[in-house]
Amino acid sequence: MKDLDINFPIDKFEKLIKDIGWESLDNWFNFWNSQKNILSIDQYWNNKVNDDWIWGLALPLLSQAYKFQNNFSDRKIIGISALPGTGKTTLGKWLEAISLKLNFKIAVISIDDFYLPSDEMKLAIKNNPWNVSRGFPGSHSVKLMYEKLLTWKLNGELSVPVFDKSLRNGLGDRSHWRSDNPDLLIFEGWFLGIETSSIDIDDQLIKSSKLSPDEVFYRHKIQKNLYEYLDVWTLIDNIWHLKPLKFEYMNMWKSNQEKEMLLQKGNALQNKKLFNFLRMLNVSIPHKSFDDINSYALLLIDKNRNLIEAGLNL
Repeated sequence: MKDLDINFPIDKFEKLIKDIGWESLDNWFNFWNSQKNILSIDQYWNNKVNDDWIWGLALPLLSQAYKFQNNFSDRKIIGISALPGTGKTTLGKWLEAISLKLNFKIAVISIDDFYLPSDEMKLAIKNNPWNVSRGFPGSHSVKLMYEKLLTWKLNGELSVPVFDKSLRNGLGDRSHWRSDNPDLLIFEGWFLGIETSSIDIDDQLIKSSKLSPDEVFYRHKIQKNLYEYLDVWTLIDNIWHLKPLKFEYMNMWKSNQEKEMLLQKGNALQNKKLFNFLRMLNVSIPHKSFDDINSYALLLIDKNRNLIEAGLNL
């Protein structure tokens, strides 16, 4: 890997590759390097993809999927936990396309696809202090989520809703249902793997005017909502956590993502609506909860989304 433009430590990365099931980093690299004809990556990304994302994230994740498919008889779910705007959706599209060239089928679905239908959503989000239309724990059909993931694990049949964020003038709604029979499932979401926590810093945040009393109240409500998701997390075999060095990087990434959606679909979060949504993402869940995700792999990225560390979450 000497000729690649990567800046993450190789020693931690090698431990990850060996734990996935490869004899050595050299063997792993030689295997994928020989697949160049089928691993053309640029056709799935709009912009040029850096070596660090290809070799530090995309191929290791694909490697685990490949090993799961070849070495286990039961169906596996790999989770990707990453904040909005990180790039996980685009990564998922690439994984789906490339897996077919390797003779097995990956399906990538999102927590977002399980947002409540519009009528139910209105009740679920009523009186939230950020005046957002979706996004936080409690705005999803969690029982449906659990049921559909479990059904796929048992019989291989996947039937899930698909959510389109551009519908209802950017409020979003379910657009259709997707039926599939994948060999492996990747499940992604911005708070995937987050567990409930005792919030012991609210008083401090109120005194410093960082949280309003309404935000404090609603954060406690969200903690109660999170209990419903814990059974879903038990269905995930491994979580890959793509984590920024600083939480606030997400604001820029999400803003850019919405600008892109506006250009592509004509509807997106803008101005006050975008500001409110970012506020919700920043304060609805304590930041410490993201440090405590029980992930298999931890991948750290800087402000420019360069991968600066990739390894096991020890």
